Amino acid sequence: MENGEEPNLQVLPERPKEAQKPPKKEKQPKTPKPPKPTKEPKPQPAKKEKAPNVPAAPTDPNSMFKEGFLKSVHNEKPSERIVTRFPPEPNGFLHIGHSKAIAINFGFAKYHDGLCYLRFDDTNPEAEEEKYFTAIEDMIQWLGFKPYQITYSSDNFDKLYDLAERLIQKDGAYICHCTDTEIKLQKGGEKGTAGPRYACPHRDRPTQESLTEFRAMKDGKYKPREAFLRMKQDLTDGNPQMWDLAAYRILEKPHHRTGDKWRIYPTYDFTHCLCDSFENISHSLCTTEFQLSRVSYEWLCDAVDIYKPMQREYGRLNLTGTVLSKRKLLKLVEEKYVRGWDDPRLYTLIALRRRGIPPGAILAFVNELGVSTALTNIQIVRFEQSVRKYLEQTVPRLMLVLDPISVIIDNLPDDYVEDIELPFSPKDPAFGTHIVPFTKTIYINRTDFREEDNKDFFRLAPGKAVGLLKVPFPIKATSFGKDEKTGLVTSVHATYEKPDNGTAFKKPKTYIQWVGSSAKHNSPVKAEVRIFNPLFKSENPDSAEGGYLNDINPHSEEIYPDAIIETGIQEVQKRAPWPAEAGEKDGEGGKAGWETIRFQGMRVGYFCTDSDSAGGKVVLNRIVSLKEDAGK
Repeated sequence: MENGEEPNLQVLPERPKEAQKPPKKEKQPKTPKPPKPTKEPKPQPAKKEKAPNVPAAPTDPNSMFKEGFLKSVHNEKPSERIVTRFPPEPNGFLHIGHSKAIAINFGFAKYHDGLCYLRFDDTNPEAEEEKYFTAIEDMIQWLGFKPYQITYSSDNFDKLYDLAERLIQKDGAYICHCTDTEIKLQKGGEKGTAGPRYACPHRDRPTQESLTEFRAMKDGKYKPREAFLRMKQDLTDGNPQMWDLAAYRILEKPHHRTGDKWRIYPTYDFTHCLCDSFENISHSLCTTEFQLSRVSYEWLCDAVDIYKPMQREYGRLNLTGTVLSKRKLLKLVEEKYVRGWDDPRLYTLIALRRRGIPPGAILAFVNELGVSTALTNIQIVRFEQSVRKYLEQTVPRLMLVLDPISVIIDNLPDDYVEDIELPFSPKDPAFGTHIVPFTKTIYINRTDFREEDNKDFFRLAPGKAVGLLKVPFPIKATSFGKDEKTGLVTSVHATYEKPDNGTAFKKPKTYIQWVGSSAKHNSPVKAEVRIFNPLFKSENPDSAEGGYLNDINPHSEEIYPDAIIETGIQEVQKRAPWPAEAGEKDGEGGKAGWETIRFQGMRVGYFCTDSDSAGGKVVLNRIVSLKEDAGK
């Protein structure tokens, strides 16, 4: 201690002595064991290196064909040449559910080095329009598939008619004049409540009479619903698809391809299997709603003595929280609840494309789900989660400010400009970098400033500092101005907290996005941003009281008309598509659509440019949020 003083130690009381114990008996020493043979030292395993911070490897894009339902289908009939078809009706726009059918039919053929037809099932001229043909073809190409041939059921009208006559001659079909009500009663009424099934009174008419009447139908003797050609199947079968289905009906409307040549048109149940046979389809893959139809499919091929393809059924894909039926979508469009069939809040494929969902993300989603015979009901949040994971690895990052307020950094010169280098991806150097200007005046998002600070807020507030992404030093707010009418903050004054030489730099707790103001750099770039939320409030809009229209979310679209974005958007636009995958691979050289200009707005969400951007105006659509929104 100082001054040579002795320490003032506290003397502890002496521990009482324990009673004396008798001494322990000494143990005799053991005979030593012979030494073990010396072992060679084991080589030490190499120390594991820490994995670099790179995106996870993508799921095998062909896993849905290598396992499960589709593998068993192939094993059941391992044909030398796989031939499939995608047979849409051209009476509406395809939706998310159709993407599974496209991926299965085109993908199955592609995986096995086979062929896939796009066959338009155009047997109902009353519902078909040219715009649907074009849109369906566009969507298949967008998803990255090229049909072996584009065919039409109407290509086969003559052959189908000849087979109908053959079926009549073989006593496999007859002309029926019953009303819809009478036919329903013959089948036992609604769900069999009217009594036992019984035959149509015309079922046993002479073959030649039915043949004559069929030709009379073709020649115009009857009006619509006055006569039908029905197949003579098996009324004792428990399968409704064997209860004398209609094969031909009268429709008095010109066909878009055959004009006025025909007044009678084949039904789906008659056409589908026969066209499959004409095109030598090896595997006719369809959804389980056609499972009962397999019996009639095979019956008809056998009845007219032609090649019989193998039909197998998988569970369709259904998305909850929205509506997919053509009738309901049409009502939403016609009554102006949405902008059109391609409104980004819908789940038609043209709407998903406009919203910015990459085709590769849709295919990855279908592949993740796999294929089975079970109906797949998927929530929107699950779909968005898959899209988010895909975008995280494939698009660049930019700084976007939705609701900007200016920040004037008072201790920087008026002409101050510092070039800040930003990576397009923090994980993949191959994305490259770009330069943005850091200036005396910058813009930040309104939510990143508070007039009154509190301990749980880590962004900008009076007297508090915050970091700016990639800027060397933070800024500290000193004062702010407000609009007297609205009460909103209009500007913030701050200082650049660059330390003096030799002074330690205190790293801020939070970094926020920003955009500099520089006429020389054409910064900022002004934009309108559309944030899309679910169109409906519930998981099952149809169950809402009063119907699905009463379940419309009034906040399904939020618009930020005065948003700004950094100048990196110009390079992102030049280098589109992001990513160059599936049907967007050939988008280079200025051919990329607006929706292929995709990026992550840091701390905000994933975005693409909208087709309304034409004419110098930048309009952005939010594809998905950065993470699942609370309350969804």
